Amino acid sequence: MAKERRRAVLELLRRPGNEHCADCGAPDPDWASYTLGVFICLSCSGIHRNIPQFLASHGNAAARATFEAQVPPFYYRPTCADCPLLREQWIRAKYERLEFMLPEKQEPYSAGYREGFLWKRGRDNGQFLSRKFVLTEREGALKYFNRNDAKEPKAVMKIEHLNATFQPAKIGHPHGLQVTHLKDNSTRNIFIYHEDGKEIVDWFNALRAARFHYLQVAFPGASDAELVPKLSRNYLKEGYMEKTGPKQTEGFRKRWFTMDDRRLLYFKDPLDAFARGEVFIGSKESGYTVLEGLPPSTQGHHWPHGITIVTPDRKFLFTCETEAEQQEWVQAFQKVVARPMLPQEYAVEAHFKHKP
Repeated sequence: MAKERRRAVLELLRRPGNEHCADCGAPDPDWASYTLGVFICLSCSGIHRNIPQFLASHGNAAARATFEAQVPPFYYRPTCADCPLLREQWIRAKYERLEFMLPEKQEPYSAGYREGFLWKRGRDNGQFLSRKFVLTEREGALKYFNRNDAKEPKAVMKIEHLNATFQPAKIGHPHGLQVTHLKDNSTRNIFIYHEDGKEIVDWFNALRAARFHYLQVAFPGASDAELVPKLSRNYLKEGYMEKTGPKQTEGFRKRWFTMDDRRLLYFKDPLDAFARGEVFIGSKESGYTVLEGLPPSTQGHHWPHGITIVTPDRKFLFTCETEAEQQEWVQAFQKVVARPMLPQEYAVEAHFKHKP
């Protein structure tokens, strides 16, 4: 009997759609939910054990047809590379709250307006304080207020130039969210969290919804498949490197670097509100090249593994502590350089200020 059950399970695993985790897409799932009839990875199985399961199905495809019947196009579908919070709330939304079977339960992130209190890190003192946030699609902005009774917001972040990505390790909280926006063509970071996991994920998806509706107006001929990748983005690579200045004669300084699309930003501290400088990285067709190593005459660096980025204007020199870090950075840079520039990116390049 046990052999027959094992054979039946193996046969189900061979069916199309069952070769990946039903929830996060990780390959070769090694757990099965009998009550739901889905195949899941070890990580997602731990979440399933903590929620009630109540419906029998017959494989991942059938389960998705039921539990993902009405997922909004803007809703973030986590992958196996995403943080545990995103995967947990995706699973709970599907199987526990039935949000994608009952669209009225999507109100918290689909209404076009949201307000509430989030813990925000202070720019100067580093303390997290409760701040009122308001998201309004009608005004195309996310605002926050320093006082509950304040009539004017402390900051207004245009949806057009806004990004959000979960950064639990960097922020030091499992629900930590980093929100960035452009101010005077420079990147501004704010770091927020909420103690309730559903609350912060609802904020995240509300921001994606607002950007989705903005992009639908800005690009009326674009399909959902074309717009969804533009709603939010994770960083290609982050970490410490050393850098030198434009004359390449001063010493190298350790900085925290973030590769955000075509912007390479560097900070003195990972949680700084503003970057110390930004570098635009275009495509190879536009004269950008990534090289391993440093020019032979380079001095003043402490870390041994160098990288040179050649732009039409100058060379940027960086060093990494380990060869593994160097290779990861080189791969991230080469991925950007190999991608042809979009028409709007030429405009960014034209107005971009290279900062030392």
